[in-house]
Amino acid sequence: MRSLEDILEEYEFLDGDERYRLLIELGRELEPMPDALKTDATLVRGCSASVWVYPIENEGAGKLHFLADSNAAITKGIVALVLAAVQDQPAQDVAGTDIAARLAPFDLKNQLSSNRTQGVPNMIALVREHAARIAAG
Repeated sequence: MRSLEDILEEYEFLDGDERYRLLIELGRELEPMPDALKTDATLVRGCSASVWVYPIENEGAGKLHFLADSNAAITKGIVALVLAAVQDQPAQDVAGTDIAARLAPFDLKNQLSSNRTQGVPNMIALVREHAARIAAG
């Protein structure tokens, strides 16, 4: 997965339609999430599209890795952005990361319809809740 900084660097040089294409590309780059993990427990509430997020704790490295998917291409790209902010970091760090602030330079609210961005706070909350639960042991 690309770093959030690398994605932002590319994003800043693009205009509207190209930014949509980049988000779709990011969504395609997410590693596949097995259908068995797409359950009610991993479903993000409040999204116009279906979005699932599942944390995997890497015991040896003490890092948190997320699998995610969506049934909508742009939304899947937004999920990829959220994950790029925290992927493969210690659970304690993820729980304390201000993901919304890290995503602020993308100005998603002005770039995308409110329908597409309404679930972003819920995605962020679910990622941070998973991390806090795992960090607490």
